[in-house]
Amino acid sequence: MILDQLRRRRGRALALATGILVAATSFTLLTATVSTSQATTVGTVRKNARSAYDVLVRPPDAQTAVERQSGLVAPNFLSGTFGGITMDQYRRIRDLAGVEVAAPVANIGYLMVSSTVTVDVSRFLDGKASRQILRISPTLTSGLGTYRTSDEYVYLTRSPLTSAGTAEDLFQSDTLEQGTADKSTRRYQLKGKYDVCFYFNWDKTEQTEFNLKLPMRPNMIAEDLRDKSPFDPDLSSRMNCQSGRDKATVDVPVSYPVLLSAIDPAAEDRLVGLGSTVTSGRMLTERDKPWTVSFAKSVHGQHDSYIPALLSSNPLTTGTLDAAVERLDTGDPAGLPSKLGNPTADSFVRGLHGTTVGRTRVDLNKGYRKALTEDSFDTGNYWTVGPVTYFRNSGGDLAARTQPAQRRGLWVTASDQQPFTNVPEENHQGTQYRKVTSHGATECVGLGSCDGVDSGRLPNPFVRLVGRYDTSRLHGFSALSEAPLETYETPQVTGADSATRAKLGGRPLRPDRNLGGYLSPPPTMLTTMDSVTALTKSRRVPGLQDKAPVSAIRIRVAGVTGVDTASRARVNAVAGAIRAAYPRLQVDVTVGSSPAPQTVALSGSARVTERWVAKGVALRILRAVDTKSAVLFMLVLVVCALFLGQAALASVRSRRTEIGTLRCLGWSGGEVLRLVLGELALIGLAAGAAGALLAYVLGRALGQPEAGAKSLLVLPVALLLATAAGLIPAWLATRLGPMEAVRPPVTAARRARPVRSVAGLAVLNLLRVRGRTLLGAAGLALGVAAFTVLLALTLAFRGEVAGSLLGSAVVAQAREADYLSVALSLLLGAAGAIDVLVISQRERAADLAVLRATGWTDRELARLTLYEGIGLALLGGLSGAVAGLAGVLALGRGVLHGHLFTVAGAALLATLAATALVVAALTVPIRGLSRIAPAHLLAAD
Repeated sequence: MILDQLRRRRGRALALATGILVAATSFTLLTATVSTSQATTVGTVRKNARSAYDVLVRPPDAQTAVERQSGLVAPNFLSGTFGGITMDQYRRIRDLAGVEVAAPVANIGYLMVSSTVTVDVSRFLDGKASRQILRISPTLTSGLGTYRTSDEYVYLTRSPLTSAGTAEDLFQSDTLEQGTADKSTRRYQLKGKYDVCFYFNWDKTEQTEFNLKLPMRPNMIAEDLRDKSPFDPDLSSRMNCQSGRDKATVDVPVSYPVLLSAIDPAAEDRLVGLGSTVTSGRMLTERDKPWTVSFAKSVHGQHDSYIPALLSSNPLTTGTLDAAVERLDTGDPAGLPSKLGNPTADSFVRGLHGTTVGRTRVDLNKGYRKALTEDSFDTGNYWTVGPVTYFRNSGGDLAARTQPAQRRGLWVTASDQQPFTNVPEENHQGTQYRKVTSHGATECVGLGSCDGVDSGRLPNPFVRLVGRYDTSRLHGFSALSEAPLETYETPQVTGADSATRAKLGGRPLRPDRNLGGYLSPPPTMLTTMDSVTALTKSRRVPGLQDKAPVSAIRIRVAGVTGVDTASRARVNAVAGAIRAAYPRLQVDVTVGSSPAPQTVALSGSARVTERWVAKGVALRILRAVDTKSAVLFMLVLVVCALFLGQAALASVRSRRTEIGTLRCLGWSGGEVLRLVLGELALIGLAAGAAGALLAYVLGRALGQPEAGAKSLLVLPVALLLATAAGLIPAWLATRLGPMEAVRPPVTAARRARPVRSVAGLAVLNLLRVRGRTLLGAAGLALGVAAFTVLLALTLAFRGEVAGSLLGSAVVAQAREADYLSVALSLLLGAAGAIDVLVISQRERAADLAVLRATGWTDRELARLTLYEGIGLALLGGLSGAVAGLAGVLALGRGVLHGHLFTVAGAALLATLAATALVVAALTVPIRGLSRIAPAHLLAAD
């Protein structure tokens, strides 16, 4: 009986089999795609879940309010932390169970290293002049700022410059030149020659000697600068005195901040492989400790103290000097030696008129490499800086709060109140974002012990370099999960808008020499933890670093392989033990973190993007992708089942008369149930067999690695879907009484209504058979509703996961499965609506034949059918859009936050797309009906 029914209704059976084939195959392929996407996502997360360390321990109150609210770790955080964790706390944390490596960092302070940048000005010389002076007026460009620096000079003479000294050895000079003398300048001669550089470079005071009305002569006594500001450009203005022809250079004085930090060499090598970065000399070791040399070997005093240090080959700061070059009008060249060799030299040179002869440019960092000698580093003063303070501006963006300008007293020696020379211009002209503190050393350098005002403190040590290192040789870590390696890496900051990028010249923003600037360079010099006391205890005023010198501890936990349950338990156990032992310390779990770019507003309308770190990204991604995959799976399964149920219901409805006849002949409800389910099961088996082969071919073509195993699931899925979809229609068929089943399914209208247009007749037809209309619209409504829900969930998933580099990478990989899910749900819904419309057209074939017999043309009949299809599609699509939005709102959790208009617009577009699809599909049955003569149709009815 079942086989006979299938043979008699081959078209209906074939259509139903095709639906089962499409649904089962699509469902299987989609689940395979979702599984593959999920596996790829999980693999990406696990591969990039771990960086250099798993737990970051910071001092109390190190976490800012913005960090607490956002769950982020601010970049460049280490540069603003100078102490806060004691050595005892570090040792106890290091010895905790489960700790594989505990690497401390103790930021000590910024040393200021003096050097010069050489500028070749030979091409600007006057080849005919016997003596001449050039003025260099540099402008420093660094980051977002441009700063005017002090004027520099070069004096070039063809006469030889000689060396000589005073009889009492109080003065020595290498820039003595023979010149015409007059009465006012004769006394400043040394052995008949003038020192053409001394007064301009070393004594601009024009003070009298021993209260006499005679200016001081050159001597070893330093110029008293207490009344000068360290920001006075005169302090850094120098004259380069040279002898020769057509060749001259200017050595522009510059200073570089070098952050000195202490580390544990063994722990640092295990954590990041620091030993592999050494380019010359050797690596620091645990045996490197401070030492004191005897009087016989002392250079600076009775007992010199030294600390070992490893120096970076790169300055890690940036800057460019762009200088205008002027040739000065000096008057009679013969009188220049006497004018430069007396106390009025400074006022004379600065008053000269000049003519611009060109411009030159030089990289500021070239001077750093000239300063890499042991004598370049003076620990007499060092400076510490505070963190940047952030707040949310009126637009909701992060903004950096500015600080007051630096005090002049920060750049004055503690002992004699003399100002520092060559203070980097950025410190007094640039915007300040950090509080800067000066730490002056004791005055007992070289004495071995301190007494008097410095009693109980230690002498100031000197630096002894043991090697150089290059941070670019560090072992790489995944950029998707990189936690801050601020001991070695320069902050990565770029312009966030076109105006800022234009100010930066398209280059990233780098740290400058401004200690209070927004970006601070990472440590450039490393020493051992044993050397911390030699530095902090040699400050005249005790500070936090005396008691708690450690700035941060980076911890790698033993046995951690990623973000699996066991690894998370091990990390949480270590973090919990630290919190239990020291509740006030800030403990951040960094395993599974990822850089999360944030936009920060700076002063001067500049906006930058920098890589903050979002904690727990990997775990959040895994949870979100599991939830999303489960939702996609269930929604597509429901859409497939409803599509087949609708097709089966339409098939049963089209056989009302046949079922009623069987009931009249004595068939029981159970027999009818078995007949309907048997037909559907047989169709499902046939469709499943064909679908298995099709799924295998398509899976291979789509690059699914599990296509073979997944294709075998098509057969049971098809059988299950066909049987489950037919349960309700088969049950409804058994509920029909014999006489009720053989009645016409469409009854006549109770009241005649005039129709004046084809569109009006289409609307009337839809209203006359409301059940059929609702049935046809239901499938499309389900498809559009599922599309709306899927799209909202997909956008919510991306909103939850994206925002970090790892999350953005995962979102990019997960798009195909999302789009397939959305497309399949919409297509299946539209297919269900089309199926009902086709059956409806077949049932109303006699009505169409009557209309044609009364004079209706094929075009009018086609319009009638299309109008009915458009009305049905719009009804189903709009209902589905409303139902989908309501379902999304019912889900709550802010799923539509920020996406309401996007989802609503997409739902309307889906409705229009489904309408177009329905209209296009209806052209096939319309053409089929138009080829059949009305007489044949009426005879068949």
